[in-house]
Amino acid sequence: MKSLYIDCGMGAAGDMLTAALLGLSPDREGFISRMNGLEIPGVTVACREVSKAGIGGLSMEVLIGGEEETSVDVDLTAAAEHGHEEIHSHAEEGGHHHDDEDHEHHHHHHDEDHEHHHHHHDEDHGHHHHHHTSMATIEELVSGLAIPEKVREDVMAVYRIIAEAESQVHGEPVSEIHFHEVGSMDAVADVTAVCLLIHELGIQKIMASPIHVGSGHVKCAHGILPVPAPATALILQGLPIYSGDIRGELCTPTGAALLRHFVTEFGPMPVMRVEKIGYGMGKKDFPVLNAVRVLMGETNDAPRDQVARLDCNVDDMTAEEIGFAMDGLFAAGAREVFTTPVGMKKNRPGTLITVLCSPEDRDKMVRTIFRLTSTIGVRETICDRYVLHRAIENADTPYGTIRRKVSEGYGVRRVKYEYDDLAAIAARTGLTVGEIRKGLN
Repeated sequence: MKSLYIDCGMGAAGDMLTAALLGLSPDREGFISRMNGLEIPGVTVACREVSKAGIGGLSMEVLIGGEEETSVDVDLTAAAEHGHEEIHSHAEEGGHHHDDEDHEHHHHHHDEDHEHHHHHHDEDHGHHHHHHTSMATIEELVSGLAIPEKVREDVMAVYRIIAEAESQVHGEPVSEIHFHEVGSMDAVADVTAVCLLIHELGIQKIMASPIHVGSGHVKCAHGILPVPAPATALILQGLPIYSGDIRGELCTPTGAALLRHFVTEFGPMPVMRVEKIGYGMGKKDFPVLNAVRVLMGETNDAPRDQVARLDCNVDDMTAEEIGFAMDGLFAAGAREVFTTPVGMKKNRPGTLITVLCSPEDRDKMVRTIFRLTSTIGVRETICDRYVLHRAIENADTPYGTIRRKVSEGYGVRRVKYEYDDLAAIAARTGLTVGEIRKGLN
């Protein structure tokens, strides 16, 4: 299976993820041309080769009206010594930043906040006062981009993650969340680029290391906030994150949302036959290489896990009672329940009831078996299990959209249309399920 492992030892940001993934692409110039051909308002995308700590990689430049924007990490010790004006001046000069994409904390705010200035002040750069872009406007913009539908869905899913986090932080409905117009456009470019690269590279599974978020404080539209900033922290909730000695914001809201949407497993790098490696460089230099590294290759076939198998024999339950017990076991969380006819003591025909469940659920399942069946004993076996990767996708067919399960691994790939959808079509058309299946082949 074509897999991607993201090393988040120096966090993640949209432009760094883009640069790292672009390092895996066989057609860098073509991709940059396609991105610029999307004509995201005011956005120009460029890429250049850079070297940090003796390592070669790529750095993305997302220009808005020919300029890049940055955010500001704040030294509170200096602030205490020199007062608020020192912080303000530090912000105007550009200060410390992880990379170009960290400015997104300035992009998400509400209408009542529109009087604040971006840290690149209008009078310094000749900008007019910035307007605001709503979630509906972003959706309208993305809907007009010439990108595959799956990429469009991914882009909007990432944006919804960001908007929902901002909604919780500010106590406003998602519909009321507004994005800073200038900043939102380069964020659209970053998110679109990452989603499009993942699609074009044909990556089937994405894994990542625990996420280094950095430490200290960052100056944002609403003031000086701790790292990770509130919206970023909400997006990362439930994921493995850590802080360290690096002072600065290492994981941005966009980077966090992209990881939340695409990564299915966090942990150490698995056994993997690596084919390509990409480095996406940040603009700031730290004692540690400031880069997102991605490794693409083939992982071991299908995953392996463990299940608990619980068996019991009964010879004094009716078929109806056994059926009721099976329903109750499924409702309690069993992965599978099945029966086998067996011969028991005194030559009595009986039924072997087998329950498969997660090992951590076995105590609950044992109690349920004793409650719903007449057995006086349950046997347990812990089994290793080899499974195919499974995913549900929507397929366009002559009968309309039908869900189908795709299972693959160990050199095989199987596609099976969902029976409930086939049955609904059969009821509507008068065809049999078998006839519909033949029409789909």
